[in-house]
Amino acid sequence: MKLVYIVDWLPPDYGAIGQYALKEARERAEHGDEVHLWGLSSRQSSEEVELLGAGRLVIHRLLSGAVPRSNLRERARWTLGTNARLVASALPQMRSADEILFTASPPFLEHLIIPLRRLLKGQVIFRIADVHPEVLMNEVGRVPAWLRAFHALTLRRRREVSVLEVLGEDQRELMIANGVAPERVRLRRSGSPISWDSQCGKLARPPALDGLAILLYSGAVGHAHEIDTFVAGYALHHQRGLGGVGLWLNAEGTFADRFEQEVRSRGLPIHRSKTVPLAELCSLLNTADAHLITLKDAYVGLVVPSKMYACLASGKDILYVGSPRSDVDLLCRRQRPDGYFQAAVGNSDGVAAALNALSRRVSEGS
Repeated sequence: MKLVYIVDWLPPDYGAIGQYALKEARERAEHGDEVHLWGLSSRQSSEEVELLGAGRLVIHRLLSGAVPRSNLRERARWTLGTNARLVASALPQMRSADEILFTASPPFLEHLIIPLRRLLKGQVIFRIADVHPEVLMNEVGRVPAWLRAFHALTLRRRREVSVLEVLGEDQRELMIANGVAPERVRLRRSGSPISWDSQCGKLARPPALDGLAILLYSGAVGHAHEIDTFVAGYALHHQRGLGGVGLWLNAEGTFADRFEQEVRSRGLPIHRSKTVPLAELCSLLNTADAHLITLKDAYVGLVVPSKMYACLASGKDILYVGSPRSDVDLLCRRQRPDGYFQAAVGNSDGVAAALNALSRRVSEGS
């Protein structure tokens, strides 16, 4: 088969979707497919060919500036221009492909690709990641009329695609509730972007967390991620609890600095670092004693934190601050029943109790 696969940022640039895409593209090529993977690069435009097994992978990178996240109008202009460049560059390959797979990163590609489906011979697959524009609608709060109209058009595009791939059961329920035929919705979980083997070592433990069990938050901190409940519970853990857990914040994103400041302003132990390259991710996750995942209730079904797959694969304990309606809770309870702790948004006492339990487990060598 010939597959055209379109995403946003490809390694070595940071981006979970691109990491998963590159791994999957290589697997498809190893099984005999010809794969053309299109994405973005902050360094230079390039074309790279990999001969893998019986197949062939061509990685097309388009030079792009960073997303202007602080200005909605500039962000919209960037998205439209970037999407148009990706589709125009990939279109010659798309017309002869047996399968066209595009993702929701960058958002709104469906508005360019689905109208072209009559020109394409292959099956068109839309893989949802973060669900847009619903995520944007949550961010802006009061939704203007133009955004409601755009949302209605987006729902129509989802109903027109050949296959709509979702990352979780919560997303499946949302897509069907929005009118997508159940037989067109296919569950396809991401899995871990890294493999765990004897080569996965550990990084140096931060001196600021000496003597403490390390709880690692690694990845982006954005509008969808719950901060306040965790910070309040973390403070209770150190003020009235065992105080045996320290936070390692290995993060970037809109609210990463705020997360750090909220912890430091309370005099709580923290180590802050920037996100590591994919080659070091296994060692980073392996260094921690437990992992932190958070999600606001309004984003259940709209955002499936991809980090949970690597956290689960690490075999370490997991603290999730969020709703049990999310697939985070579903998978963690199923795959990590003896080392999983969950607290609802707003339940800082539950967070403190979970941190106390984590502290005991680490000290007892569980």
